[in-house]
Amino acid sequence: MTPRPIFDYPGYVGSCKLKGKVAIITGGDSGFGRAIAAAYAKEGADLAIVYLNEHIDAAETKEYVEQFGTRCLLLPRDLRDPTSSPDIIAETLRYFNRLDILINNAAVQPFTGSIMDISNEQLENTFRTNIFPMFYLTKAALPYLDRGSAIINTTSRVAYEGDKNVIDYSTTKGAIVSFTRSMALSLAEQCIRVNAVAPGPSWTPLNVSTYSKEYVATLGTDSPFGRAGQPFEIAPAYVYLASSESMYVTGQVIHVNGGLIRYS
Repeated sequence: MTPRPIFDYPGYVGSCKLKGKVAIITGGDSGFGRAIAAAYAKEGADLAIVYLNEHIDAAETKEYVEQFGTRCLLLPRDLRDPTSSPDIIAETLRYFNRLDILINNAAVQPFTGSIMDISNEQLENTFRTNIFPMFYLTKAALPYLDRGSAIINTTSRVAYEGDKNVIDYSTTKGAIVSFTRSMALSLAEQCIRVNAVAPGPSWTPLNVSTYSKEYVATLGTDSPFGRAGQPFEIAPAYVYLASSESMYVTGQVIHVNGGLIRYS
């Protein structure tokens, strides 16, 4: 990508909000995931980065976050495989001996000009990538999450307004909102908080790889800020939802979209 996404802001100075915590971040090699990893590292968390096969990107993320003194475990896994989730949890516990935060962030976003263009294979893959692993990984992690732990899911503004060019993706993002609210109710008695972040138009590899050059050139210009968001601008919402500062917040979606309030 040119220019490359800005995943960290030098002016962001951590204040030990997540010191001593361990977080799993799926899709942590690039985009929002890399920005979350950088912010969490600055706040003192150790990280397990789950990714599919982008080994160079993952290694860059690991090298970057470790400069802040955090430990970082790379876990290349296919989250579509139900057996990968128990393995991810086991490896994380073996390495860190605890788990406090689960970030369900990995996703695919295929371009679809019409529902007629969505093959059965694509539909199944989008759901198996975007929503099924949230069930798999949450189920695997739950026995090891204590009171005060946090689960944070990445949804999108398209869950609320839709998008004719990413129909199956938008549908999974709507499912993530319902999953978040249902799990928040389910886990409230255990004092495990479940929330989500809904980014707006953002300068990430996912968007650039999905849309045409002409569309990307105008990405975010419909927002009051007149531009796409950078990943580092989204990450602080994940910090807030993982920290004790949000101890009374559950079942909520934070919209970080540059002021696109009509569908929030």
